[in-house]
Amino acid sequence: MTDTEERTGAAPEARRRPTLTRRGLCLGLGGMAALAAVGSVKYLGDTPVVRPPGGQDTEALLSACIRCQKCTEICPRDVIVPSHIENGILGTRTPALNFAENYCNFCAEENGGVPLCAAVCPTGALAAPPTPAEETVVLGLAEVNTDWCLAYKLIGCRFCYDACPYEAIELDEYNRPVVIEDTCNGCGACEAACVSLENGSITEGATARAIVVVPPSEN
Repeated sequence: MTDTEERTGAAPEARRRPTLTRRGLCLGLGGMAALAAVGSVKYLGDTPVVRPPGGQDTEALLSACIRCQKCTEICPRDVIVPSHIENGILGTRTPALNFAENYCNFCAEENGGVPLCAAVCPTGALAAPPTPAEETVVLGLAEVNTDWCLAYKLIGCRFCYDACPYEAIELDEYNRPVVIEDTCNGCGACEAACVSLENGSITEGATARAIVVVPPSEN
């Protein structure tokens, strides 16, 4: 043992052991976080959403969309909204459909069946669909949650059935709504008309309406 070792009381092995400084620890943790983010960014909160007409190719939409919000601004029914981060980092602020108050009629009344959102898109992220769009585009598929649906509790509700403009919902022998998958184009009229959330005593714990439109990839 050298004089220095005798003064410090440190053994050679201890002195050669690398010391982890606070700066080194922060840099290491930061690097690990960055690598994890790069590897998982595609999957974080990766929840498919219902897209406006012409945006059904999600990969093409994400590649071309510049988040200009022109489609949101021009929508005559105010059903186009920016997608939130919980639906996927890469898709944040890209156009999605929200049927809380209204539904998509493919601009049949406002623009002869040519969706204004696709017409105004400057990059082609919303590609102009074949017309009439309401007959050629499938936005999603309506699904009934029978645990929350008032009609399935034999209360007699038929708002979604009456609201559907495409006769894509029929009533069974108990007057309960059944979605006709081959006819439904996911316009959202049924979801907009559903009153299940307004009856808290029946739908206690519900987080969505009893009939909602889900993206094609979830069907």
